[in-house]
Amino acid sequence: MRAPGAGPTTAPPGSNRTGWWLAAAVLLGFVLRLVFGLAYWVDKPLTLDEQEYLLLAHNLAHGRGFSYASPESGRVEGRHVGRAPLYPLWLAGISVAVPGSAIRGDRLPASVPTEVKVVQALLGCALIWLVGWWATRVAGPGAAAVAGRQLAGRHPAVAGVAAAFLAAVYPPLVWIGSYALSESLYAVLALLAALVIDRAMTPTTAVRSYGLALAGGLLTGLAALARPAILLFLALVAAWGLVRRRGWWLAAVLAGAMLVVFPWTARNHAVYGRFVLVASEGGVTFWTGNNRLARGEGDLAANLEMKRAALEIERAAGNATPEALEGIFYRAALDDIRSDPVRWIDLLARKAFYTMVPVGPSYTLHSTRFVVASVASYLLVLPFAVVGAWRARGCTTPPVALWLLAAASVMVCLVFFPQERFRIPVIDPVLIVYAAACAPAMLTDREGSAGRR
Repeated sequence: MRAPGAGPTTAPPGSNRTGWWLAAAVLLGFVLRLVFGLAYWVDKPLTLDEQEYLLLAHNLAHGRGFSYASPESGRVEGRHVGRAPLYPLWLAGISVAVPGSAIRGDRLPASVPTEVKVVQALLGCALIWLVGWWATRVAGPGAAAVAGRQLAGRHPAVAGVAAAFLAAVYPPLVWIGSYALSESLYAVLALLAALVIDRAMTPTTAVRSYGLALAGGLLTGLAALARPAILLFLALVAAWGLVRRRGWWLAAVLAGAMLVVFPWTARNHAVYGRFVLVASEGGVTFWTGNNRLARGEGDLAANLEMKRAALEIERAAGNATPEALEGIFYRAALDDIRSDPVRWIDLLARKAFYTMVPVGPSYTLHSTRFVVASVASYLLVLPFAVVGAWRARGCTTPPVALWLLAAASVMVCLVFFPQERFRIPVIDPVLIVYAAACAPAMLTDREGSAGRR
């Protein structure tokens, strides 16, 4: 029995007869990811981020700790960005589990190892299931009632299966797992953390609510160790808890996150002699999105003038560590904002535009085939997502945690800068969820029309 006042329960998309369809979607997604990674994306050069992740994983696998030392020289060569620890640990774990892994070789791999692509294809399967679960939740009985019709019990499952198939074939979600980048791991952790927190928000017994809140906090902390950007989601969850006056519930969420993040923060203070919550990459990222040369979208690779300015800041800093550079870049960005606030407001408007319309300067760095597949898939899903969100408006049990996660992802793009990699892990899956939420209503409309004939 549900506690009094509890919202309608939503079965996961794998229940009953829809389980076979969900399994088919997951299998399709797995096959497409393997085909892309093992048959097409082969022997491709690594990006700087991929090189650094694999370097950290190599040293971790060999027991040298979280080190940027080159395996050839044993010295740290050049500057490096301070990275969050979980994804390198994930790669190191893969290298230990797979005999003969290229990550543990004498030299760093020149392209993404096969074992990474295969394991991340499996992560893609988990993401497909999560997207299906969220679509079932959004298209549940509460949303149906608001739309002025009582959908049959099978219809939310239709949305779940539709979302799973969309996530299985959606190009950016297919190809992201073939890169040695944290997005594949982060997307699963972020959506799973929001799922658990969403369940914790539903009125139920105190023990269950606090237990789920603690588990949601733990998962959010893990996601923060993959990408610290999710801390904005944690801040929004905290604001929700304060507004709803659920102090102990909020304490459980924050305690769970702190239990995971604090040991790494303490390690950073011991190693660097300064406070670094998770990683020191935030400074250069904030500067990239807010300095006087920023265009509102794209990283340093998409703006050579800005890249030269960043190198000048680093040269002026001398032998400053990445942890010391973080503060230097933050101060430089804030100085540019204060010197011309009107320019920054205009920049903020452009960032808002590029967050929702993927046509920024960074896309010119890619092949026409890549841009067409990325932009076309996004623009095809977007209108259906808008319709789905409209049909689900005013749901009696709204998916608050999913909204907060999406809002936090948009905030990341506004505070820092929009880029496809920032959009793919959360914003694109949320759009797929709401696009699939159209399916039950469309099915009901069709059945209603047939019944009136």
